[in-house]
Amino acid sequence: MKKIQAIVTDIEGTTTDIAFVHQVLFPYSAKRLADFVRDRQAEPAVAEALAQTRAEMGDPKADTDAVIRQLLEWIEQDRKITPLKALQGLIWREGYERGDYQGHVYPDAVSVLRQWKERGIPLYIYSSGSEAAQRLLFGHSSAGDLTGWFQGYFDTRVGAKKEAESYRRIGQAINVAPAEILFLSDSEAELDAAREAGWQTCQLVREGTVPSDHHPTAKDFTQIMAEGEAFS
Repeated sequence: MKKIQAIVTDIEGTTTDIAFVHQVLFPYSAKRLADFVRDRQAEPAVAEALAQTRAEMGDPKADTDAVIRQLLEWIEQDRKITPLKALQGLIWREGYERGDYQGHVYPDAVSVLRQWKERGIPLYIYSSGSEAAQRLLFGHSSAGDLTGWFQGYFDTRVGAKKEAESYRRIGQAINVAPAEILFLSDSEAELDAAREAGWQTCQLVREGTVPSDHHPTAKDFTQIMAEGEAFS
């Protein structure tokens, strides 16, 4: 097994309690989405996301109410659709800045990520949440501003997380050989895609996660060997 030269980590269920996303962030964006879209639809970032939503709907002339209904339906279905994630990120920014909540990061993740950073191991994020949402969560975390710990952030613009090609694109972007990249996630399907791309993998088995039979597993970050020789 080759020495790890870069670590890419998922967020939801990996660095962060899945309940924070589903019980705090999603309801917050759902409650505020309609008013936010109506009030901000002329702003460039919002207008672009709405245009992309209409394209996803296959109806470029859909009115604002129809677009809002579609976005709320996608939230309910937990769809990983780029314009929805972009709008959620904009809404969540207001919540973070108002102090309505802080980003949850497991203490074990904070401790070990700090150790890896201090040892000079490049760290990256790959999540279905938008890059803006990722930066907000780590920038307003319960452990302080952690955004400087990561050398890059990747979202669905690079591709779907269950497709091997997405991981190949990330590897090319960070210029590290596939066998020298470690991917951390709670999702076996995502780990399968990363392994197909030639990456090393480790599943975080948080509460409620079904352990994988064919990926190394760790109950928390303290059980992960950053050098890549073995996993506890």
